[in-house]
Amino acid sequence: MSAAPLELPRWADYALVPILAVATSFLAAGLVVLAIGENPLEATAIMLRGALGTGEGIGFTLYYATNFIFTGLAVAVAFHAGLFNIGGEGQAALGGVGAALVCLRFESLPAWALIPLASLSAACFGALWALIPAYLQARRGSHIVITTIMFNMLASALLVYLLVSVIGRPDSMSPETRTFGPNAHVPFMHVMAAGLGWSIPATPLNASFLLALAACAALWALIWRTRLGFAIRTVGANPSAALYAGISISRITVIAMLISGGLAGLLAVNEIMGVQDRLLLEFTAGYGFIGIAVALMGRSHPVGIILASVLFGVMYQGGAELAFDKPAITRDMIVTISGLVILFAGALDGIFRGPLSRAFAARRRAGP
Repeated sequence: MSAAPLELPRWADYALVPILAVATSFLAAGLVVLAIGENPLEATAIMLRGALGTGEGIGFTLYYATNFIFTGLAVAVAFHAGLFNIGGEGQAALGGVGAALVCLRFESLPAWALIPLASLSAACFGALWALIPAYLQARRGSHIVITTIMFNMLASALLVYLLVSVIGRPDSMSPETRTFGPNAHVPFMHVMAAGLGWSIPATPLNASFLLALAACAALWALIWRTRLGFAIRTVGANPSAALYAGISISRITVIAMLISGGLAGLLAVNEIMGVQDRLLLEFTAGYGFIGIAVALMGRSHPVGIILASVLFGVMYQGGAELAFDKPAITRDMIVTISGLVILFAGALDGIFRGPLSRAFAARRRAGP
């Protein structure tokens, strides 16, 4: 009779496996770069220098990371409840609608009232867009993956309709709203730093980065320090045990999806209130789908999600610098590198977990 496989230590599961996955993905990407006649070490140096070598690069990296934090947290909440929410794109799009409606309707409000109100509206619209798939899963048995995919498409169509026929600028050829008033703008970090007497380069990084960090802290407290968080984790780990303990699975499903949709909706705060200052098409730019990889790499833990978000921010910003300095390495190749990271960190992390489990089991049997 074979012994049960040894579970990996927490530090190995949360750190060693993702590190090996990222290292292997970059090794595979290096082979692709080598195949087109470029030096992979030089390409890596350019990417890291472009993303982390200057204050401006760091600002852009953290700006991208802010979006990934919001969508990664959104996916992570659903993961903890045993749900696979891939509707972050649609929920973020509806979050943009919610934020835009408040910014356009109440633009006379002072910034200290308008920005929180618009942010709350973004979260509520994102949550409401997640409510219908959640209800269908909880009450009708519809699969959350299918319904959230469908709602991504519905959100895209709805956004086009609203921007073309309802709230868009009639004098513009592009489907977008008019520019928001100045009180709706989330302040840039370089402006806030200047107010404190510090000088940092001007970048799109804005105060929504602080909101993203606050969301990480709030999610950690919710999931690991509250009864609701315990119920969410129990439903995700063992629905039968949760039901036996008197936990309503349908209730937890709806609550988890509402929180997930609200977090995805907050992406709009960074994009349309912090940078664009208007609602426009495709402002989500695939961040909702990358959030799935972020949550997988970060093991659905806020600290891991922050680190994974920074990694993808490095690839986005560093990849832009790399494509500029090395024309042979196109943006499509940067997307390929990102895809390799997703592949090894998500779909193929078992190729590292199995050997590591056996290695730790052998070490345990060998003793000290």
